[in-house]
Amino acid sequence: MTRDRLIIATRGSALALWQAEHVRARLAVVAPEITVELLTLKTQGDLILDVPLSQVGGKALFVKEIEAALLDGRAHIAVHSMKDVPAELAPGLVLAATSTREVPNDALLSRGATLDELPVGAVIGTSSLRRQCQLLARRPDLQIRMLRGNVPTRVRKLDDGEFDAIVLAAAGLHRLGLGGRITQLLPIEVSLPAVAQGVLGVETRADDHEVIALVRAAMHDAAEERRVTAERAFLARMGGSCQTPLAAHARTDDKELVLEALCGLPDGTSILRATERGPSSAAEQIGIAAADALLARGAAEIVAACAGRPSAS
Repeated sequence: MTRDRLIIATRGSALALWQAEHVRARLAVVAPEITVELLTLKTQGDLILDVPLSQVGGKALFVKEIEAALLDGRAHIAVHSMKDVPAELAPGLVLAATSTREVPNDALLSRGATLDELPVGAVIGTSSLRRQCQLLARRPDLQIRMLRGNVPTRVRKLDDGEFDAIVLAAAGLHRLGLGGRITQLLPIEVSLPAVAQGVLGVETRADDHEVIALVRAAMHDAAEERRVTAERAFLARMGGSCQTPLAAHARTDDKELVLEALCGLPDGTSILRATERGPSSAAEQIGIAAADALLARGAAEIVAACAGRPSAS
């Protein structure tokens, strides 16, 4: 590269900093001559912790300030949890690299009880309507309460007795060395993950071809990119927002891409599922087909019913 310095824009949470340092380490392998610095930013999603995200702008609040730093030249690279990246990027930006996926499952943390062993009426902390929907479908007796904050803060609230159990992404727990706190790794069929859960995305300016080539050489997983493409195509087709429980997870099976998708009501009383498969080269079409299958079976009515509902993200 002609430049000798790169700046990574990142949120300041422990998990975001782990992710940024992970990318910095990968860049050092392919371009040790380049100095890589971190630009730590506070996003609106980090500052607003007392109300559900859907009431104030959804998950886009976690990336808006970071994307602004890319666009105005303060940073060259942004590192995101892909599940937090909106279906539409800001004009002029691209997802330059997709990481290999960590374990995609949701994880239950409790004081020893699995999901089915929790007492009747147990209080579960989660900030996700997707998780709420699927938990209540299996255990309608559970009480779901909003849980916001970074990963250590959420775990501390469990330890302080505010909840009988909490549900977090297993990937973040593993990355922070907290995998030992997991009581139960929830099976995919019990809690279908969020779109791109467990994957890191590296965002750059679309015209910064030198940086795009560098980050792709450092960490891009082309097969994972195709799976994420299918999941994000599903989300985009559904018009996904934080107000509607949506989930999608793609895997590769006998060289075919298989996508499982879900749409449901927040109270778990109605859940629609679809499975689509095809060649990996048709990843986007597979995602669209899964959405169309759900929409044809009543998902449009679910989305409409959820519109305007106060909710967590």
